[in-house]
Amino acid sequence: MDFLDADVSGYMRRLADRYDDHVLLEMEALAEEKGFPIVGRMVGALLEILARSINAKRIFEMGSGYGYSAFWFARAAGANGDLVLTDGDPANAEQAEGFLKRAGLWNQCNFVVGDAIQTLRTTAGEFDIVYCDIDKGDYPEAFEVARKKVRKGGYYICDNVLWSGRVARSDDDALTQAIRAHNESIYSDWDFSPAIIPIRDGVMVALRVS
Repeated sequence: MDFLDADVSGYMRRLADRYDDHVLLEMEALAEEKGFPIVGRMVGALLEILARSINAKRIFEMGSGYGYSAFWFARAAGANGDLVLTDGDPANAEQAEGFLKRAGLWNQCNFVVGDAIQTLRTTAGEFDIVYCDIDKGDYPEAFEVARKKVRKGGYYICDNVLWSGRVARSDDDALTQAIRAHNESIYSDWDFSPAIIPIRDGVMVALRVS
């Protein structure tokens, strides 16, 4: 679900043609062909802007798929970036390496195949950004771990937090309840200053302030 008027979304997407890159276009074509969920061009550009805004170098992704969001984060972090990518599917890791190598963005990436939350929990140090796009039922635990791993002045960013609008309606399935609990936990945490940006399926951006 897109929370913007379809014409407005189309207009914004056309403006984002400035980011056209042959690897990016291949990744988007694969998502279309396979029905694979990616954040899309407008959210990707937002991720890059947010990362650049705090000069983010150390970034952790919970749920990297085949590297679409990492493409944008790696552009922002540059050659000296340190990105940890995670996914449970070795095939996604292999595809991500292929795409990001051809884009000249692989050297700053380390792809861990396994459980994203556990990998974050056991990875030493703080991050400029922790990004979450994993199974929605795991969102509450993801933030509970991530909140301790984001440096002051850094971001916790999460996709799909409006869940096609179901979080605002009477839906009470387990995934909707989990996303609601995740969102409410962030908004009740005074160590973070949060905002939900209603593009695509809703992007949570929470700045750690203390």
